[in-house]
Amino acid sequence: MTKKQLGYVELEWVCPNCETRNPGPQKFCNGCGAPQPHDVEFEQALEEEILTSEQEIARAQAGPDVHCPYCGARNSGDAKFCGACGGDLSSAEARESGRVVGAHRHEALEDVLCPSCGTANPAANKTCSNCGAQLEKEPAPVPEPASQAKKGLPLLAILGGGLFCAVAAAAIFFFAFKTEERTGQVSEVRWERSIPVEALAPVEREAWIDEIPEEAEVGACSQEHRSTSNERVSNSTEVCGTPYTVDTGSGFGEVVQDCVYEVFDDRCTYTVMDWTVFETVTVTGTDLNPSWPEVSLADDQREGEPAEQYVVTLSSDDDTYSYSAADANEFSQFELGSTWILTVNALGNISSIEASR
Repeated sequence: MTKKQLGYVELEWVCPNCETRNPGPQKFCNGCGAPQPHDVEFEQALEEEILTSEQEIARAQAGPDVHCPYCGARNSGDAKFCGACGGDLSSAEARESGRVVGAHRHEALEDVLCPSCGTANPAANKTCSNCGAQLEKEPAPVPEPASQAKKGLPLLAILGGGLFCAVAAAAIFFFAFKTEERTGQVSEVRWERSIPVEALAPVEREAWIDEIPEEAEVGACSQEHRSTSNERVSNSTEVCGTPYTVDTGSGFGEVVQDCVYEVFDDRCTYTVMDWTVFETVTVTGTDLNPSWPEVSLADDQREGEPAEQYVVTLSSDDDTYSYSAADANEFSQFELGSTWILTVNALGNISSIEASR
């Protein structure tokens, strides 16, 4: 992932003495004249406009501001000597930087209502254009009339949804973990064994163009997203996330986007000769002596992967249970009429089984 720079914007800082909002690069408060604190935290302006002034851009690119170790004055990050006392800034401490202050606010926000006189002001205003009072940082929400019944509805919905989730979780826990033991007798056994017969036949598949076998016949192709790259490569499309503002430590913010390149390639269907199931030969039985079917193969055929299934039916009082044995060896132990201890869950399924002694 790469960072794409979109430009620089001016940040703000709030005076701890009088709570006046001030431009980020400004060293003294507009409201009370107090100096900007060393540990001030820059914030986003309500509206962020990309800077066009070369002087401001250069200031933003100079890096975090530094404080003079002799008089404490704030200086630009590229300054070598203090602008207030002339002191050497080689050992000056730089402000913190790199903090994400929020998503870039590139659209005009709603007007801010003055808390003193109620005048609507542009969101970028720091003081009221009518009475000069300080404006709130965030736009005042517009009240929406609602009856008591409407106000209570979301709460009821939340409570109802929470209750439903709790009941569902309890039910799942009950059915998953509640078990009981029962005694069952083997009343029936069934087995099935099968062997697939495979033959070479044309098969249609799909793959990336460079993964298709040489002997295959290529069909229709379409461009699809195959991979992601941090750098622009051939046949790629740039995809960027939401722009956001990063504090540079200078009173300005850098607006960036995280971007990647989605690489596209041909995804194609193709036809190739491959082994496919021609028919399946199966034998079944109701005893404890399973056998494999006899298979007759032509010259262009072969046996596929064999499959086997062993099912035991057990009777317990008025209920019957079905159990699938893992293999022929386990299956052979279920003599008709033999007694077994069954652990049955709330869904009526056997979770474990052992011979009764």
